[in-house]
Amino acid sequence: PSFDEIEKYKKVDDPNNYARLIDQLLKRPEFGERLASSWMNVARYAEDQAHQVGSDKKFFYPHAHKYRQWVIEAFNHDLPYDDFIRLQLAADKVDDVDEKDFAALGFLGLGPQYYNRGRLEVKAEEWEDSVDVVSRGFMALTVACARCHDHKYDPISTADYHAFAGVFASTEIHKREIVDSTGDKSHIHIVKDGKVQDLPIFKRGDVTDKGEVIPRGFLEILSDRDSKKYTNGSGRLELANAIASSENPLTARVAVNRIWQLFFGQGLVKTTSNFGSLGGLPSHPELLDYLAITFMENGWSIKDLIKRILLSSTYRQSSFVISLKRQKDEENKYYSYFPRRRLSAEMLRDSMLLVSGEMESGDRGAESLKVSDKKNLRRTIYSRISRKELDHYLALFDYPDPNIHSSSRDETITPAQKLYFINSEFVIERSKKISLEITSNNINESIIKMYQKILSRSPSNQELLRSVEYIGVVEEKKEERWQRFAQNLLISNEFIFRD
Repeated sequence: PSFDEIEKYKKVDDPNNYARLIDQLLKRPEFGERLASSWMNVARYAEDQAHQVGSDKKFFYPHAHKYRQWVIEAFNHDLPYDDFIRLQLAADKVDDVDEKDFAALGFLGLGPQYYNRGRLEVKAEEWEDSVDVVSRGFMALTVACARCHDHKYDPISTADYHAFAGVFASTEIHKREIVDSTGDKSHIHIVKDGKVQDLPIFKRGDVTDKGEVIPRGFLEILSDRDSKKYTNGSGRLELANAIASSENPLTARVAVNRIWQLFFGQGLVKTTSNFGSLGGLPSHPELLDYLAITFMENGWSIKDLIKRILLSSTYRQSSFVISLKRQKDEENKYYSYFPRRRLSAEMLRDSMLLVSGEMESGDRGAESLKVSDKKNLRRTIYSRISRKELDHYLALFDYPDPNIHSSSRDETITPAQKLYFINSEFVIERSKKISLEITSNNINESIIKMYQKILSRSPSNQELLRSVEYIGVVEEKKEERWQRFAQNLLISNEFIFRD
């Protein structure tokens, strides 16, 4: 928030002011952009492949951004999460679906593809990717681990895997013209039913060593497969309904846990994409169950869930704690204080654009630009994501590998990051813009305005004194002095970390 927004909020003496602020923030378009940034990693979103033969780009996705925009709008419109699942798996099978919702099928259609796709062993690799992203993304189960043999730790058999994979073996990728919410027409890679087939068990993962044919269906531990064989085309809609069901509360628990991780840095179950035997146990199982139940009872509303979390005293704690409390709860297992976190790659870049006043918001839904493109002043969510060559900045600040499903992000602190802050043309240009806008002949006033602009607060008396000394001592031209000062604030821990 800006300095003025904070000051305005502080002046309102009303216990309901915080709840009203949450409601206002949930209505802003940036809400969907923030949640979509996280979901893109779950969906292993990218716009190309990790490989390319010569100039052949037939497996690239020039209109992948249509799926990304669909996700953003789904969160902004508070699409019920069970429908969020159904549309991404089977929008083409849902009755009375809106034309724009076909873009949701990019969840399956934008996955990794390989050359020589006619070969069975190549197809099997692509089926495994679909099994993995669906089972881990929605249910936090590592079903793909049962491809070659029964799961060593969880009650998932190789028959379960092939029942699951049969759904995707009966599905094919194709290009479809869609009209998005802006009326724009384009072709996007989505999926449709292909030749319906049940898969034999490929023993030890060898497609030439075939065993018993397994009917398409859901996991046996969560259903009665014999009585619920999939008969509606590929079975994607039946699979989606089985996952997005209140009779399968695992899905709600996984969704709630992901949202909790979004705000606290880690989930109530640390392994957000593995609720199996090798995954972590919930630190607060009763809380997880309570949130999952109320989530389903309130129509699978993401916004309602988030508001419930943000209104809690747990979320509203300070990260500034006395040493005794930190000693007693070193890992913050009991949420005795708010965890201090480094901003993500997107949040860092976006924050710099925001405080410099250069953020462009008019191109929402437009084609992606490279992060490194000097003309790219949009939010980072709208930048191009490459499997072949992930942008250096994104990789430096822990953006996950887009070739595979990712459940969380690392938060590293490295010397290379500091060097980036010092030498990056992007950071230098933002600090120049701020310094040119703010500085005047009144040094004290300029320093105060710069603190308010960048750190959303006024400097303390000591900070003001030291800043005046710095401005007077640095042996540079006046413009360079102020630019360097603005840059120092931009790369300060207070700006980079969220308390």
